[in-house]
Amino acid sequence: MIALGCDHGGWELKEAVKKYLDEKGIQYEDFGCFNTESVDYPVYGKKVAEAIVEKKAEKGLLFCGTGLGMMLCANKYPGVRAICASDIFSVEFSRMHNNANVLTLGGRVMGPGLAIKLVDTFIHTEFEGGRHAKRVEMYDKII
Repeated sequence: MIALGCDHGGWELKEAVKKYLDEKGIQYEDFGCFNTESVDYPVYGKKVAEAIVEKKAEKGLLFCGTGLGMMLCANKYPGVRAICASDIFSVEFSRMHNNANVLTLGGRVMGPGLAIKLVDTFIHTEFEGGRHAKRVEMYDKII
């Protein structure tokens, strides 16, 4: 299951991604927000991060204006490895080498076409493990 969350700046992008997830039959839970009225992004970043930490979700997708605020918020939680990316290479390697489990995207800096390609790559790229597992373990111990 994928946990979704957004603030008002990312709501429209989250809705476009939800349509893609529905079309592909990918299960998700939407933790809000649910419209474009101004809200505080840490509220929703926390909900998604907690779903990851509590193992209620395997991965998370967070959306705000730039993706950066959500990334900073989510990375405060032990075991969450959130990345903000706008290119497929970074998303792919963050999954393969860093076992990233949350992708944050900016509704004010990208359109739905790119976002869907990034989400598809994030969901379908596997962690390679091996030498990378040791590094991820080292990173997780820092927190």
